[in-house]
Amino acid sequence: MAPINLHNLKKAYRYCKKNGVIAAFDACRERLTVKPLPYEKRMVSEEELQRQREALFSGTPLVSVLVPAYCTDPSYFDAMIRSLLVQTYENWELIIADASPDEAPLRTIAYGFADKRIHYYHLENNAGISENTNRALEQASGRYIALLDHDDFLEPDALYHMLMVFETNPKAQVAYSDEDKVSGDGLRFYEPHYKLKFNLDLILSNNYICHFLMMEAGLMKRLGFRAAYDGAQDHDLILRAAGTLFRSKGAIVHVPEVLYHWRCHESSTAENPESKRYAYEAGLCAVRDLIRKMGWKATVQHSKHLGFFDVTFENIFRDRKDIAAYGGSLVRGGRIAGGALDENGNVLYQGLPVRFSGYMNRASLKQDVYAIDAACLVVRPELADFFHAIMEKTDDTKEAGLLFAKEVQKRGLLLLWDPAMTKRI
Repeated sequence: MAPINLHNLKKAYRYCKKNGVIAAFDACRERLTVKPLPYEKRMVSEEELQRQREALFSGTPLVSVLVPAYCTDPSYFDAMIRSLLVQTYENWELIIADASPDEAPLRTIAYGFADKRIHYYHLENNAGISENTNRALEQASGRYIALLDHDDFLEPDALYHMLMVFETNPKAQVAYSDEDKVSGDGLRFYEPHYKLKFNLDLILSNNYICHFLMMEAGLMKRLGFRAAYDGAQDHDLILRAAGTLFRSKGAIVHVPEVLYHWRCHESSTAENPESKRYAYEAGLCAVRDLIRKMGWKATVQHSKHLGFFDVTFENIFRDRKDIAAYGGSLVRGGRIAGGALDENGNVLYQGLPVRFSGYMNRASLKQDVYAIDAACLVVRPELADFFHAIMEKTDDTKEAGLLFAKEVQKRGLLLLWDPAMTKRI
């Protein structure tokens, strides 16, 4: 249950002002009644870490880790570097682009480790997060490039697990891991973000990929970072990558391990989303830009949650040739009773009050799913005959939805779930 304190009361007030009393009441009710996931920071045995140190990778590729820095707390900066020094995969370079007015504090720490893998560059001026990162990117010589914030830190086996994606999947060009939050003192770990496999429509809704991100160097250097999207530069980067890779199965890969710790302090977005409202405007613009480049006709608006967006297509079957069908939820007694399904036929978000947002707000976001109950499905006209043939074979709409999904998978198409679409049963 969320604690009742001044910080949360302020958040509730802002939410009410933005979304209205009813939505604020539902949000408060959800926070007060839904128990957070039990969580303990992952522990890796020394035996496993040693096994990783001895593992061989083809060509022992160099990984460039980019860190744009600005007036970083020295203790946070020190912890960030130390998290790299203990990596089980050792062929990395740390490229620090420091835009702080005074270079002495961070330079002293960086070179105090006397490690040739650490490269410190002091920038003449602070040109913003995107341009500062571009300066670091220019210095990168690795086959793969990873992004690390100046006040966050990694698990000791982070680089190992990310590299394993590229080692075992020749089609991979992007890898991302799960993450959690950590208190300013680095002692309390909480709010793990267990992510989904690459989900095109979910990344249009918000940057769920976020940390830890590693990308094939050629791709990242071609894309670069755009100053117009400062604050949402990582979202803009992955959106543009997705725009070129989403048809290539296996190009964007999820690593299901919490490898990244996002430090929360007063000025961080993790702790205080209101501290960077400009970032959400930049994110909105980034989504709109991708939609424009893809030639899709759609509107993009802020959702009720900061940093989350709602994309509405003018004619989804005309613009999205990759969408086989879309649908929503079956609702009984104000709770989700059917609709989106996983591979085993389990109902996603089953039992959740229909006005709740769910874990990481996912139950309130449009997203691609494995299957959707046929009772709440709108099918692409070209697939209508096939769909009707399935419906003639069974009266079970859940079974029909799963059978239709198998055909969709064969054709490499997507099923889009829209939480705003509901059917009472």
